[in-house]
Amino acid sequence: MIKEFKEFALKGNVVDLAIGVIIGAAFGKIVESLVGDIIMPLIGAIGSVDFSNYFIGLNSAVTAPVLVDAKKQGAVLAYGSFLTIAVNFMIIAFVLFMVVKGINRLKRKEAAKAAEPAPPAQDVVLLGEIRDLLKQKA
Repeated sequence: MIKEFKEFALKGNVVDLAIGVIIGAAFGKIVESLVGDIIMPLIGAIGSVDFSNYFIGLNSAVTAPVLVDAKKQGAVLAYGSFLTIAVNFMIIAFVLFMVVKGINRLKRKEAAKAAEPAPPAQDVVLLGEIRDLLKQKA
């Protein structure tokens, strides 16, 4: 019976993990769009630069000013793309930090509630009073 329960619980954990991976992938796409379509263009507008086209050609055949065309001409070091991905990572790391911090805060509150002793039941109080009265008579 216990073995069957453990197998069932393990399957539940696998399903939870699969759901987490799917949600994580979707969240990654959202962050990628946020950074690529909103944050980086705003930063680029402030400094009038476009990070997506920052690259260094690694051979003399690369002469195109746009990253897509430069990749067709030869090897390039696309550090603008790296900056975008680094910002993606920082946003995801911050959100996960906040989620873990919130979960830990909830666990501490639950632990504090569990640590508080519950008031004794009515019958326990009554039995204690009877014991005390019997001690006084003896």
